[in-house]
This record gives sequence, structure tokens and C-alpha cells, in this order.
Amino acid sequence: MTLAPTRDGYGQGLVEVGKQNPNVVVLCCDLTESTRSNLFAEKFPDRFIEVGVAEQNMAGIAAGLALHGKVPFMSSYAVFSPGRNWDQCRVSICYNSANVKIAGAHAGISVGPDGATHQALEDLAITRVLPGMTVVVPCDAIEAQKATVAAAKMRGPVYLRFAREKTPVFTTAKTPFRIGRVALLTAGVDVSIIACGSLVYQSLLAAKELAKQKMSAQVINCHTLKPLDGNNLLRFVKATGAIVTVEEHQIHGGLRGAIAEYFSAVYPVPIRSVGMPDRFGESGEPEELLEKYGMTVERIVEESLRAIRMKSLKHKRNDTFARSSRKKRSAE
Repeated sequence: MTLAPTRDGYGQGLVEVGKQNPNVVVLCCDLTESTRSNLFAEKFPDRFIEVGVAEQNMAGIAAGLALHGKVPFMSSYAVFSPGRNWDQCRVSICYNSANVKIAGAHAGISVGPDGATHQALEDLAITRVLPGMTVVVPCDAIEAQKATVAAAKMRGPVYLRFAREKTPVFTTAKTPFRIGRVALLTAGVDVSIIACGSLVYQSLLAAKELAKQKMSAQVINCHTLKPLDGNNLLRFVKATGAIVTVEEHQIHGGLRGAIAEYFSAVYPVPIRSVGMPDRFGESGEPEELLEKYGMTVERIVEESLRAIRMKSLKHKRNDTFARSSRKKRSAE
């Protein structure tokens, strides 16, 4: 299987949209190769702006360009954009409904040796809360390219989240992709594993491990956290009655937050989570960090089994309550 970082797909997507739309411009903060925006700069140097290490300024420039009809993509590490320049993203971009696309690379714990200061583990939370912001986390490099192209064609601010490390490329050019629409990758009846980003592939491996234990797991690629595809998620989860969310992000405010907010209101079911447990990261090799903080196939399997047990206990309690209510009515 081919391995590639999702940021590669972003760079390829920029070149594609650059050919399609002469109004597309790209801005970067001295990280052109790291974000792969150098691919666009080489093809369209007159539409590339090197801002320097000035993320707040980049957001203001991008907003101004958007308000004059351009389609700006602003590229940096996620910890700097939307992290460092969140105020400008909020006021200059979102408050004005500016048609700016924010690309945050090197997101998650798997940045590894760069350490806690450079590991963006809160970016989904701080972008999801912004009015009018669309939030997308591609699962592999091919989906990242599709997401970049799709973002260029839609109006309004979009946050695209990318990773640094190489991960399996398991989708194809023919795999359907639509912003705002989840994808059911495997069917199941025991538990719904709802994942985003590179951990979608780990979730598929976890489903195979669960099958060895006679457990049937759905795997859902929830690449769009906002707007959340509630209708399809509800339809899928009604078949299982239990959820595990999987993300390379704090367990608060990101995918788990979006899923818990929705299902607590419309269809309460047991929810378990795999993600960063309310901690900052540290320096280390990516695989070591994912192992230490429990973002692994083994942990997904464990949490899936816990969710299934919680569902069984819930059903037993409901049955006990129903029998008790029937006896009470009979006595009356």
C-alpha cells in the first residue's frame, strides 16, 4: 500500500485548482515546502504570496483578497494558523464571511519530535466554534486533494487539516467524496466507529480485529466535522446503538464533541472515545507518541468492546424498568 502525508494531497490540490480558477491565490508563512504550497508557487509564481513569519498578517491579507474576489488559501502549521491567528480568523475572515481557505498542516500528536508547542491538538475545537466555518479532516492524501478542490469551489471560510507523517493511502480517485457527507466504509451491527483523519485507517484495522472476536463494527469516515452529516450518522448509528469516536485531537471539542452534542439531543447512545486525554503532548517519534497516548488499533478495539458492554447494560436496565412499570400498572 502506498504511503503519503495528507499535506501532499493539499499541494497537488492547489495545483489543480490553480489551473481551474485564475482567482485562486496562495499565501504562506515561510513554510512553503513543509505545507507543500511550493508546488503551487512553482506553477503560478505571480499568484503566490510569501508573507513571512506573520500569521496574523496573513489572515488579514487573505481576507482582503477574498473581499475583492480572489480565492485565497493560507498555509501554515495548524498550531500557528488557525492557532496563533485565531483572532484574525474570527474577525477578519469569519465575521465578514470572507471566502478564505485555511490550511493547517502538521496537525496532531504525530508531528513527533517538534514537541508539545508544535502539536496542534485543539485546532478542530477552535475552528468548529466559529460561525460559518466549515471544518474538514481528510483521511489520506487522495482525499486531501479532493477536499482542497472541493473547498475552492464552495463559498465561505473553510478549515482544512493536514498531517506531516506518511500514512496509508487507501482511497482512490473513484472513491466518492463530498464535503458535509460522511462515508460508511464497513457495515456492522454492534458498534459504530466514527473517525477522522489518518486514524480512519487504524479504525478499519480495528474493525478487522473485532471481527475475529465475532463483533461486527461499522467504520464511518467523518471527514467533515462541520457541518455534521447528522441525518446519515443517525441512520447508521441506529443499526448499532453504540459509538466510538477516533481522532488525533483532544477528546474535548473536536470530533467527539460534535458527535456527543448531536446524539445527546436526538438519539442518546453509549459513546466511548479515542483521542488525546486532556493533556499536552511531548517530543518523541510519531508511533511512540500514538502508542503512549492510546491512539492505536488496540485502544480502538478496547473502547469498542466497552461501548458494546455499555449498550448491553443499558438494554438490561431498560428491560428491568419496563417490567417494573408493567407490574406497577397491573397492581393499580
